[in-house]
Amino acid sequence: MADAKDNAASGGAPQITAPAPSRKAGLFSRRTFMRWSIPTGWAAFTASCVSGLVATARFMFPNVLFEAPQSFKAGLPDEYNVGEVDTRWKDAYGVWIVREPTGFYALISTCTHLGCTPNWLDSENKFKCPCHGSGFYRTGVNFEGPAPRPLERARIVLADDGQILVDKSVKFQEEKGEWTKAESFLKA
Repeated sequence: MADAKDNAASGGAPQITAPAPSRKAGLFSRRTFMRWSIPTGWAAFTASCVSGLVATARFMFPNVLFEAPQSFKAGLPDEYNVGEVDTRWKDAYGVWIVREPTGFYALISTCTHLGCTPNWLDSENKFKCPCHGSGFYRTGVNFEGPAPRPLERARIVLADDGQILVDKSVKFQEEKGEWTKAESFLKA
């Protein structure tokens, strides 16, 4: 109490000391929290940077779909029966080879409506697109459904070794009068 009187006599206010606040025992002390939060923050930052680099590296190697060669040999002409649509090249190369009494032509198996793959229906003697119902005669000319034009033909010639050579990179469209060009059909 003497200290309070001395402080009052010297012109100062009496000082009263408050008891220290009691700490409740928590999960972490402030010091422990700081000790763990800084390295954890750096680890999260590093992980996000690494994942960004991995995503960028993955972008440099896009998914590439396999595409069959545009040109292939389809065997000897004697292997094809007159009046039949040969479907053995449809899955591998996307081409049907049709043999007529006058010769051969190769139809590209892509519907001219939206690019689906029609099926050859031997019992109905037509190509039928399963997507929207477009129908094509064995010549490739469209007759039903939403397809706006006939199927395209691929270049077909005899190779030096006597085999049929089909080249899908050269296409012929009927509506442009290209089916009359020499390489759009192969005379037997």
